[in-house]
Amino acid sequence: MTLLQVMPQDSPEQVELRTRDAARIGTELQALGVEYGHWDLRTEVTAETTPEDLLTAYRSEADALCERDGHVLVDVVQLHPAPGPEWEARAAKARSAFLEEHRHTEDEVRFFAHGTGCFYLHSGSTVYAVVCEAGDLLSVPAGTRHWFDMGARPEFAALRFFKEEDGWVGHFTENPIARHFPRLDALLAGSR
Repeated sequence: MTLLQVMPQDSPEQVELRTRDAARIGTELQALGVEYGHWDLRTEVTAETTPEDLLTAYRSEADALCERDGHVLVDVVQLHPAPGPEWEARAAKARSAFLEEHRHTEDEVRFFAHGTGCFYLHSGSTVYAVVCEAGDLLSVPAGTRHWFDMGARPEFAALRFFKEEDGWVGHFTENPIARHFPRLDALLAGSR
């Protein structure tokens, strides 16, 4: 189940809200213009699952979303743990690419078919950490300052939706704010 933790931008240790209540999460995110939803899981995802397998499994939902919102490109991003230093280096590089605050000129839309990842949304003087899990659909409005953490040992598969053919293009803010907030693993540890 999704987790939302809300913190002041200048005081990340102060938790203003921490909830797994889907209705409350939806209400909080809607106030930011963020669409939050859930799709039924259609397939078990393993390291052998191909992007084509996932696109086929979620074709009807993906087509409906594309038609509704004008997306022209849907792709799949996934990471699955594997033994050895090569995978660890690849995972660390992938993780670091998204850990700095940035924004996009189009909405960032993700459906998590497997695993976990955290979007940190920086709105006004507040940071909203949204831990997404399998089944979650999140649409972050264009221009929203944010960053993403996939954890120290990434394991996830997500469909990404784009209105432009060039796919993911981040415009980094150069604000070091992301370095001061708890990472995904710490957020999850606090929920146990």
